[in-house]
Amino acid sequence: MYNSDTELLFPSRVILALRGLRGKEWLDLVDRVNGQDPESADHLAFVLMMIRLGGCVSCNADSFRAMRGCTQCARQTIRRYRGTDADLVEQFNEAKQDVEKYLQRRGNTADRPAGEGKLEVKG
Repeated sequence: MYNSDTELLFPSRVILALRGLRGKEWLDLVDRVNGQDPESADHLAFVLMMIRLGGCVSCNADSFRAMRGCTQCARQTIRRYRGTDADLVEQFNEAKQDVEKYLQRRGNTADRPAGEGKLEVKG
């Protein structure tokens, strides 16, 4: 069965649906991230955090999670999280550090000539 709400990894469009599920720290985090550019480190970190918490990498089309859709899966993940809002913010901060490290290693692509730094597949 195909669900139009199911994607390969946590979709950014679901962030706002998580807004009212926890306390003030969580609400502030969601509001902060939702208002940013999708390519910002905060936005990417939130997506990475949700991928890790929700187990998106192990989800597949035949799983119960995929049949329910990403929105319901993410909402359930946040509702069932046993830590505090501060713990979730710490998870976000760890994901942000990982994103920033990756972006530093990758370098600023705006400074590169066209085509440089792109993935090349050699067969």
